[in-house]
Amino acid sequence: MTQRDGSGAGDSIRTPQQVIAASLRRERIRAQLSLSEVARRAGVAKSTLSQLESGTGNPSLETLWALCLALEVPFSRLLDPPRTQTRVVRAAEGPAVSAAEADYRATLLAVSPQGVRRDIYRIAAEPGRRRSSQPHMPGVVEHVLLGTGRALVGTADDPVELTPGDYIAYPADVPHVFEALEPATVATLISEYS
Repeated sequence: MTQRDGSGAGDSIRTPQQVIAASLRRERIRAQLSLSEVARRAGVAKSTLSQLESGTGNPSLETLWALCLALEVPFSRLLDPPRTQTRVVRAAEGPAVSAAEADYRATLLAVSPQGVRRDIYRIAAEPGRRRSSQPHMPGVVEHVLLGTGRALVGTADDPVELTPGDYIAYPADVPHVFEALEPATVATLISEYS
């Protein structure tokens, strides 16, 4: 049995061992636990966990259940990890809360998952050439909030046109693009790393 990595265009086929390896590593890092600590909590040898994370081990169902308990994750997360999908919030959409004493409104665009690092950039772009980016590390998500101008943003196979105030989140572990469609296009870009 094989499965696609769920990242979009050019999906690679991965064996169950590769899926489990990547999931174990991701969840251990998310929980901020060492190999030794997870192995201790699960009652398995550190060498066994190391082999599983490298994709060379062939775990039993019991071993996987023990690791899920140690990592405090549902069993399904090891076999079918959550996939990042493109999400667009238009300028006039989204859950907003208004202040009582000022003309001020806050709209929630994205919630930061636990154990995630985010880097924030200001993007200034002009029309003419599309900025094509190669895939980043597995699991990276980019968030873009367009301030001025217009731009085509997102995965290379399905970019979305944004206008001022629009927001998009998309998987950045696949080829992706940013193309200014008007002069003086400015955006905020946030790269999110697990």
